[in-house]
Amino acid sequence: MKPLLIITFIIGLLILLYFFLPESPKPIALIFKTEMVAKENKVFAAIRNKATSLNKYISQKKFSDNYVFLIDMSLPSGKKRFFIYDLLNDSIINSGLVAHGNCRSGFLEEPVFSNVPECGCSSVGKYKIGYAYQGKFGKAFKLHGLDSTNFNAFNRSIVLHAYDCVPDEQVYPQPICNSLGCPMISYRFLNSLTSIIESSSKPILLWIYH
Repeated sequence: MKPLLIITFIIGLLILLYFFLPESPKPIALIFKTEMVAKENKVFAAIRNKATSLNKYISQKKFSDNYVFLIDMSLPSGKKRFFIYDLLNDSIINSGLVAHGNCRSGFLEEPVFSNVPECGCSSVGKYKIGYAYQGKFGKAFKLHGLDSTNFNAFNRSIVLHAYDCVPDEQVYPQPICNSLGCPMISYRFLNSLTSIIESSSKPILLWIYH
């Protein structure tokens, strides 16, 4: 009889544990994935708000109403913070890394903004992407500053160009290299932008903000 009593006791104990123990915690990997998805959704929502806020400006200034380029300088340089936004389909279709200026200080992990000639800093504000030319780093696009914070961009030779030190993939938490104020990207990402810029019948608007 003793073995039977022991088995009955064990079964009863298992039943009690099943009904009265709290739920097992979610696996760490699942928690991490959930947090990552939440962060990505938050970034997308912020980008979407910026893009849709430009609708009236784009219409009035006769910019392309298909695409807008957005650079969120509040994000670390090791993360993709240059976004190609499809206004017609309300979606981000591509993104890439982009360097900020070092303000001629050697290296800046976080951007400092200025519109002063020869400062070497990035400038926030809206830009019209102008004509392409062959510079010392290859193909580049002239930029025309449209705001009080960046109106010197053309005279400062602030252009959209690529350079080898900018990787294609994210390296966060490591930062990437600095520029002398230009929004500097990888050659592969520049190719993606070029196809959009050169196929557009209207100029593309670029907005750098923080």
